[in-house]
Amino acid sequence: MNIGKNLLGIPETLLPEETDVLARLAAGDEAVDVAAKYPSSSLAWALLANDAHAEGQIVESYAYARVGYHRGLDALRRAGWKGQGPVPWRHEPNRGFLRALYALGRAAAAIGESEEVQRIADFLNDSDPAAKAAIEAE
Repeated sequence: MNIGKNLLGIPETLLPEETDVLARLAAGDEAVDVAAKYPSSSLAWALLANDAHAEGQIVESYAYARVGYHRGLDALRRAGWKGQGPVPWRHEPNRGFLRALYALGRAAAAIGESEEVQRIADFLNDSDPAAKAAIEAE
């Protein structure tokens, strides 16, 4: 059985590490301040989406996740992604994008945007079938 195996032969996309973002977060900076300083960081936007979701601010969570998703698409394209192929969870720098993608699907479900929910679920699974479970286990 080949579950999770890349059968199309499309190379994995591996995003570069966000060294400055990680340093600011490790230093205790708030996600909102990190996103303001590094607006291209999917990780910062994903963290904001998670914070808003935890506070019951679903529309805000959706908006933050949408920004993180689009910033992630920009980063993927810069890294050579052609619109398909694996974006593995095991590669730490990919996790910001995958978290934003997950958060977008979660918020879309909360506002009843069913087509978006399925599209995001498919995209997350196509990126890495293990990502959803890994995110939910955190």
